[in-house]
Amino acid sequence: MTDSELSRRRFIGKAAAGTVGVASGVSAMRAVSYNRILGANDRINIGFLGCGDRSSSHQTIVKAAGQSKNLGVVAVCDIWKLNKEKAAANCKKLFGTEVKQFKYSEELLNMPELDAVMIATGDFQHSKLLAEVVKAGKDCYCEKPMATDVDDAKLARNAVLASKQIVQLGSQWVSDPIQLKVRDIIRSGKLGQITKIEQVWNDNKPRWHDPNDPDVAAIREEDTDWNRWLLGKPYVPFDPWKYFEFRIFREYSGGITSQWMSHGSGLVHFYTDTAIPDSMVANGGIFGWPDIRQNPDTFQALATYDDAKLLYSYSSSYANEFGDYTCIRGKNGTLFAHGGEGSSRWFFIPEHQDLPGGFDFYGGMKETLKAGKAEIVTAKEYGMKDGPVNVSDNMPYHLDNWIDCMRNRNMVPNGNIHTGFWHSIASIMATRAYREGKKLYWDRNKEEIVDHPVIR
Repeated sequence: MTDSELSRRRFIGKAAAGTVGVASGVSAMRAVSYNRILGANDRINIGFLGCGDRSSSHQTIVKAAGQSKNLGVVAVCDIWKLNKEKAAANCKKLFGTEVKQFKYSEELLNMPELDAVMIATGDFQHSKLLAEVVKAGKDCYCEKPMATDVDDAKLARNAVLASKQIVQLGSQWVSDPIQLKVRDIIRSGKLGQITKIEQVWNDNKPRWHDPNDPDVAAIREEDTDWNRWLLGKPYVPFDPWKYFEFRIFREYSGGITSQWMSHGSGLVHFYTDTAIPDSMVANGGIFGWPDIRQNPDTFQALATYDDAKLLYSYSSSYANEFGDYTCIRGKNGTLFAHGGEGSSRWFFIPEHQDLPGGFDFYGGMKETLKAGKAEIVTAKEYGMKDGPVNVSDNMPYHLDNWIDCMRNRNMVPNGNIHTGFWHSIASIMATRAYREGKKLYWDRNKEEIVDHPVIR
């Protein structure tokens, strides 16, 4: 059975029960024990693999949950000496303990007391390191995107499914209570048939390039391992810009597709119980920030999901941040969110408002709210800040879900290996469609991206 066949509603119907931390039904992802046998209340020992900025956030999240979830931190691992030492010092500050420091992942994974690893390395490195971690018998939290290459996505998926390990992909919004409520509204049928989802997530800065990057100035080739960093990519001379700003270089990331669209497509799958797009087109370019980047700063993609009869539109501009929103359009109503990913306030607007001149995008919203015909899906009931803002990337829900699944050993995490595979293929399709200037398709049976329609 292919991953796509497993996905479409059957897997989600069993595994995503509708509340944070409630998931079951996929025997291949169940585990019965750790290599180091743990009781239900024993401390879970965590190591950090890849110790840049995102790993610092991981450390902060673990600190916040450390006491209530009984977590310990035992090691840090990074091939750059300075990153490794900074992470060890931060762990000493946060947790009051000396942690072991390793240059190479295999040294980290040889620790018998290590239970779980949190990966925050370069985009193209995630899948291979994830496979290595689970093969070593450790549970894993791996940042998104899970993969930037189809073969690597399959490698990671197959390694996880062949293991007994609990894996959470770092698409944290699928554990956010607001996003769960949005999904509940969609599943209730309140919107009617959904035919289009639009995400417009913008910024106005040269992501992810800093001409004065202090790490670029600080690193020396002898203080790291360039060949290890390349991790199978074609050899090129040492380049600190690629090392730290991998997101803007074609060989190591899709940029917008790998970073933001991976979140966006993952949410579409989450909301609508769908998986990999059946077709994809994309366009864009380097229009706002003509610097050293190779990936676009302005980008748009359109995907179709045939079974759901759904069009998905994703757009990002890094030279204008006006009007971020998500819009889920159903025949009976619309769910609209101000702000980008993780927006903390949504509105449900019934269709057929009979306003003079039709439904104006902004005026119509105000009129419907004023008339009491729109429902505000607010964050306040969850103790979050209300308003058209993004909530924090470091909320506790996704980590808590992973920890609960590790202790239970029978629960499938909200960001499981299948959801990671799906968002990876969606973002890879968008990257390739942009670069190749083609409409691309997903062959569900062969599990391949092809340039012609697939007859099913």
